[in-house]
Amino acid sequence: MVTRVKPYAESAAPYVPERPTLEKVRAAATGCKACWLWTLGTQTVFGEGPRQADVMFVGEQPGDQEDKAGRPFVGPAGKLLDRALDEAGIDRTTVYVTNAVKHFKWERGERSTRRIHKKPNDAEIRACRPWLDSEIALVRPRVIITLGATASQALLGKQFRVTKDRGKPIASPLAEAIFATVHPSAVLRAPDAAARALAEKELIADLTKVARYLRARSRQAAPRGARATATRSERRVTKIPGGRAGSRELPMAARGRR
Repeated sequence: MVTRVKPYAESAAPYVPERPTLEKVRAAATGCKACWLWTLGTQTVFGEGPRQADVMFVGEQPGDQEDKAGRPFVGPAGKLLDRALDEAGIDRTTVYVTNAVKHFKWERGERSTRRIHKKPNDAEIRACRPWLDSEIALVRPRVIITLGATASQALLGKQFRVTKDRGKPIASPLAEAIFATVHPSAVLRAPDAAARALAEKELIADLTKVARYLRARSRQAAPRGARATATRSERRVTKIPGGRAGSRELPMAARGRR
Protein backbone atom coordinates (compact mmCIF):
# COMPACT_ATOMS: atom_id res chain seq x y z
CA MET A 1 0.00 0.00 0.00
CA VAL A 2 1.39 3.40 -1.01
CA THR A 3 1.79 6.01 1.73
CA ARG A 4 0.19 9.27 0.60
CA VAL A 5 2.32 12.29 1.39
CA LYS A 6 2.76 15.68 -0.18
CA PRO A 7 5.82 15.70 -2.48
CA TYR A 8 8.91 17.22 -0.88
CA ALA A 9 12.66 17.13 -1.43
CA GLU A 10 15.48 18.01 0.97
CA SER A 11 19.17 17.13 0.90
CA ALA A 12 20.19 13.62 1.89
CA ALA A 13 23.48 14.98 3.30
CA PRO A 14 22.41 14.61 6.97
CA TYR A 15 21.94 10.86 6.38
CA VAL A 16 25.52 10.32 5.18
CA PRO A 17 27.75 8.84 7.93
CA GLU A 18 30.50 11.04 9.35
CA ARG A 19 33.25 8.54 8.57
CA PRO A 20 31.84 6.91 5.48
CA THR A 21 32.74 3.60 3.94
CA LEU A 22 30.81 2.09 1.05
CA GLU A 23 29.17 -0.39 3.41
CA LYS A 24 28.19 2.30 5.93
CA VAL A 25 26.81 4.59 3.23
CA ARG A 26 24.82 1.76 1.64
CA ALA A 27 23.32 0.87 5.02
CA ALA A 28 22.50 4.51 5.81
CA ALA A 29 20.78 4.97 2.45
CA THR A 30 18.23 2.29 3.31
CA GLY A 31 16.64 4.71 5.78
CA CYS A 32 16.75 7.82 3.61
CA LYS A 33 13.60 9.96 3.65
CA ALA A 34 15.17 13.12 2.24
CA CYS A 35 12.54 13.26 -0.50
CA TRP A 36 9.08 11.82 -0.85
CA LEU A 37 10.13 9.09 -3.29
CA TRP A 38 10.75 6.76 -0.34
CA THR A 39 6.96 6.51 -0.12
CA LEU A 40 6.74 5.24 -3.71
CA GLY A 41 9.68 2.88 -3.90
CA THR A 42 9.63 -0.54 -2.32
CA GLN A 43 13.16 0.03 -1.04
CA THR A 44 16.34 2.02 -1.62
CA VAL A 45 18.28 0.65 -4.59
CA PHE A 46 21.91 1.51 -3.90
CA GLY A 47 24.80 0.95 -6.29
CA GLU A 48 26.81 -2.24 -6.39
CA GLY A 49 30.11 -3.48 -7.74
CA PRO A 50 33.78 -3.60 -6.74
CA ARG A 51 34.75 -0.96 -4.19
CA GLN A 52 37.63 0.20 -6.42
CA ALA A 53 36.08 -0.28 -9.85
CA ASP A 54 37.78 1.49 -12.75
CA VAL A 55 34.41 2.12 -14.40
CA MET A 56 31.22 3.45 -12.82
CA PHE A 57 27.91 3.54 -14.68
CA VAL A 58 25.32 6.08 -13.55
CA GLY A 59 21.74 5.71 -14.74
CA GLU A 60 18.63 7.72 -13.92
CA GLN A 61 16.76 5.67 -11.32
CA PRO A 62 15.85 2.03 -10.62
CA GLY A 63 13.04 0.52 -12.64
CA ASP A 64 10.18 -1.73 -11.61
CA GLN A 65 12.24 -4.93 -11.40
CA GLU A 66 15.17 -3.19 -9.71
CA ASP A 67 12.80 -1.74 -7.12
CA LYS A 68 11.46 -5.19 -6.30
CA ALA A 69 14.89 -6.88 -6.26
CA GLY A 70 16.73 -4.07 -4.45
CA ARG A 71 19.56 -4.21 -7.02
CA PRO A 72 20.42 -1.89 -9.92
CA PHE A 73 20.27 -2.93 -13.59
CA VAL A 74 18.71 -6.38 -13.19
CA GLY A 75 15.74 -5.79 -15.52
CA PRO A 76 15.55 -5.76 -19.34
CA ALA A 77 17.74 -2.64 -19.62
CA GLY A 78 20.33 -4.25 -17.37
CA LYS A 79 20.41 -7.40 -19.49
CA LEU A 80 20.96 -5.27 -22.59
CA LEU A 81 23.77 -3.42 -20.79
CA ASP A 82 25.35 -6.78 -19.94
CA ARG A 83 25.35 -7.77 -23.62
CA ALA A 84 26.75 -4.41 -24.71
CA LEU A 85 29.55 -4.62 -22.15
CA ASP A 86 30.46 -8.09 -23.34
CA GLU A 87 30.57 -6.91 -26.96
CA ALA A 88 32.72 -3.92 -25.97
CA GLY A 89 35.16 -6.08 -24.02
CA ILE A 90 34.38 -4.70 -20.55
CA ASP A 91 33.95 -7.29 -17.82
CA ARG A 92 30.56 -6.67 -16.18
CA THR A 93 31.82 -8.02 -12.85
CA THR A 94 34.52 -5.33 -12.67
CA VAL A 95 32.25 -2.28 -13.02
CA TYR A 96 30.19 -0.38 -10.44
CA VAL A 97 26.59 0.40 -11.39
CA THR A 98 24.34 2.94 -9.71
CA ASN A 99 21.71 5.61 -10.36
CA ALA A 100 21.36 9.33 -9.80
CA VAL A 101 18.16 8.66 -7.82
CA LYS A 102 17.91 5.66 -5.50
CA HIS A 103 14.13 5.17 -5.35
CA PHE A 104 11.74 4.18 -8.14
CA LYS A 105 9.43 7.02 -9.17
CA TRP A 106 6.31 5.76 -10.90
CA GLU A 107 2.64 6.27 -11.59
CA ARG A 108 -0.26 3.97 -12.43
CA GLY A 109 -1.41 3.62 -16.01
CA GLU A 110 -4.99 4.73 -16.65
CA ARG A 111 -6.09 1.26 -17.77
CA SER A 112 -3.51 -0.91 -16.09
CA THR A 113 -2.15 -1.83 -12.68
CA ARG A 114 1.37 -1.71 -14.09
CA ARG A 115 3.75 0.78 -12.48
CA ILE A 116 4.92 3.20 -15.18
CA HIS A 117 8.27 4.96 -14.89
CA LYS A 118 8.09 8.69 -14.22
CA LYS A 119 11.13 10.91 -14.64
CA PRO A 120 12.50 12.39 -11.37
CA ASN A 121 12.52 16.16 -11.19
CA ASP A 122 15.49 18.42 -10.49
CA ALA A 123 14.70 18.76 -6.77
CA GLU A 124 14.55 14.98 -6.32
CA ILE A 125 17.83 14.54 -8.21
CA ARG A 126 19.51 17.20 -6.03
CA ALA A 127 18.13 15.63 -2.86
CA CYS A 128 19.70 12.29 -3.78
CA ARG A 129 23.01 13.74 -5.00
CA PRO A 130 24.91 13.23 -1.69
CA TRP A 131 24.53 9.46 -2.12
CA LEU A 132 25.98 9.58 -5.62
CA ASP A 133 28.77 11.93 -4.51
CA SER A 134 29.62 9.47 -1.74
CA GLU A 135 29.76 6.54 -4.15
CA ILE A 136 32.04 8.42 -6.55
CA ALA A 137 34.36 9.57 -3.75
CA LEU A 138 34.59 6.11 -2.17
CA VAL A 139 34.87 4.00 -5.33
CA ARG A 140 37.14 6.52 -7.10
CA PRO A 141 36.45 5.28 -10.63
CA ARG A 142 38.84 6.17 -13.42
CA VAL A 143 35.91 6.63 -15.81
CA ILE A 144 32.26 7.46 -15.20
CA ILE A 145 29.73 6.52 -17.88
CA THR A 146 26.43 8.35 -17.68
CA LEU A 147 23.44 6.59 -19.19
CA GLY A 148 20.80 8.93 -20.61
CA ALA A 149 20.00 12.60 -20.28
CA THR A 150 19.06 12.66 -16.58
CA ALA A 151 22.33 11.16 -15.32
CA SER A 152 24.41 13.08 -17.88
CA GLN A 153 22.94 16.44 -16.97
CA ALA A 154 23.19 15.66 -13.25
CA LEU A 155 26.98 15.36 -13.59
CA LEU A 156 27.74 17.52 -16.63
CA GLY A 157 25.20 20.35 -16.39
CA LYS A 158 21.76 21.05 -17.78
CA GLN A 159 23.21 22.31 -21.06
CA PHE A 160 24.73 18.91 -21.88
CA ARG A 161 23.18 16.97 -24.77
CA VAL A 162 23.87 13.25 -25.10
CA THR A 163 22.98 13.30 -28.79
CA LYS A 164 25.69 15.88 -29.45
CA ASP A 165 28.59 14.66 -27.29
CA ARG A 166 28.01 10.95 -26.69
CA GLY A 167 31.04 8.68 -26.69
CA LYS A 168 33.54 11.48 -26.06
CA PRO A 169 35.86 11.68 -23.01
CA ILE A 170 34.94 14.79 -21.02
CA ALA A 171 37.30 16.19 -18.40
CA SER A 172 35.87 16.24 -14.88
CA PRO A 173 37.05 16.60 -11.28
CA LEU A 174 35.00 13.49 -10.51
CA ALA A 175 37.15 11.08 -12.55
CA GLU A 176 39.78 10.99 -15.28
CA ALA A 177 36.94 11.32 -17.76
CA ILE A 178 33.18 11.11 -18.08
CA PHE A 179 31.63 9.44 -21.12
CA ALA A 180 27.94 9.87 -21.89
CA THR A 181 25.76 7.53 -23.88
CA VAL A 182 22.11 6.58 -24.16
CA HIS A 183 20.32 4.60 -21.48
CA PRO A 184 19.74 0.97 -22.50
CA SER A 185 16.02 1.49 -21.87
CA ALA A 186 16.00 4.03 -24.72
CA VAL A 187 17.35 1.30 -27.01
CA LEU A 188 14.52 -0.99 -25.93
CA ARG A 189 11.96 1.74 -26.68
CA ALA A 190 13.07 2.08 -30.31
CA PRO A 191 10.04 1.82 -32.62
CA ASP A 192 11.03 -1.30 -34.57
CA ALA A 193 13.61 -4.07 -34.79
CA ALA A 194 15.83 -2.21 -37.25
CA ALA A 195 15.90 0.91 -35.08
CA ARG A 196 16.67 -1.17 -31.99
CA ALA A 197 19.51 -2.95 -33.74
CA LEU A 198 21.03 0.36 -34.82
CA ALA A 199 20.63 1.91 -31.35
CA GLU A 200 22.26 -1.13 -29.73
CA LYS A 201 25.12 -0.99 -32.23
CA GLU A 202 25.70 2.68 -31.36
CA LEU A 203 25.61 1.91 -27.61
CA ILE A 204 28.23 -0.81 -28.09
CA ALA A 205 30.35 1.60 -30.14
CA ASP A 206 30.28 4.13 -27.28
CA LEU A 207 31.31 1.49 -24.74
CA THR A 208 34.05 0.25 -27.05
CA LYS A 209 35.49 3.78 -27.03
CA VAL A 210 35.62 3.59 -23.23
CA ALA A 211 37.46 0.25 -23.39
CA ARG A 212 39.98 1.70 -25.82
CA TYR A 213 40.42 4.79 -23.65
CA LEU A 214 41.17 2.63 -20.61
CA ARG A 215 43.53 0.44 -22.58
CA ALA A 216 45.46 3.42 -23.95
CA ARG A 217 45.68 5.14 -20.57
CA SER A 218 46.74 1.90 -18.88
CA ARG A 219 49.67 1.54 -21.27
CA GLN A 220 50.77 5.06 -20.42
CA ALA A 221 50.32 4.65 -16.68
CA ALA A 222 52.04 1.39 -15.78
CA PRO A 223 54.69 -1.03 -17.00
CA ARG A 224 53.43 -4.10 -15.08
CA GLY A 225 50.30 -6.15 -14.56
CA ALA A 226 47.55 -7.10 -16.95
CA ARG A 227 43.95 -6.18 -17.53
CA ALA A 228 41.77 -7.59 -20.28
CA THR A 229 39.97 -4.59 -21.78
CA ALA A 230 40.04 -5.41 -25.49
CA THR A 231 36.92 -5.63 -27.58
CA ARG A 232 35.70 -9.10 -28.54
CA SER A 233 37.38 -8.72 -31.91
CA GLU A 234 40.63 -7.58 -30.27
CA ARG A 235 40.96 -9.86 -27.21
CA ARG A 236 44.42 -9.28 -25.83
CA VAL A 237 46.13 -8.49 -22.55
CA THR A 238 47.07 -4.91 -21.71
CA LYS A 239 48.72 -3.15 -18.79
CA ILE A 240 46.91 -2.12 -15.65
CA PRO A 241 47.66 1.03 -13.68
CA GLY A 242 50.39 0.69 -11.09
CA GLY A 243 48.32 2.53 -8.53
CA ARG A 244 45.50 4.96 -7.91
CA ALA A 245 45.63 8.59 -7.07
CA GLY A 246 45.41 9.54 -3.42
CA SER A 247 42.09 9.32 -1.64
CA ARG A 248 39.52 11.68 -2.96
CA GLU A 249 37.71 13.72 -0.35
CA LEU A 250 33.96 13.49 -0.19
CA PRO A 251 32.26 16.47 -1.84
CA MET A 252 30.71 18.82 0.66
CA ALA A 253 27.19 17.74 -0.33
CA ALA A 254 28.01 14.14 0.58
CA ARG A 255 29.46 14.83 4.00
CA GLY A 256 27.25 14.16 6.96
CA ARG A 257 26.76 16.35 9.97
CA ARG A 258 30.01 17.38 11.65
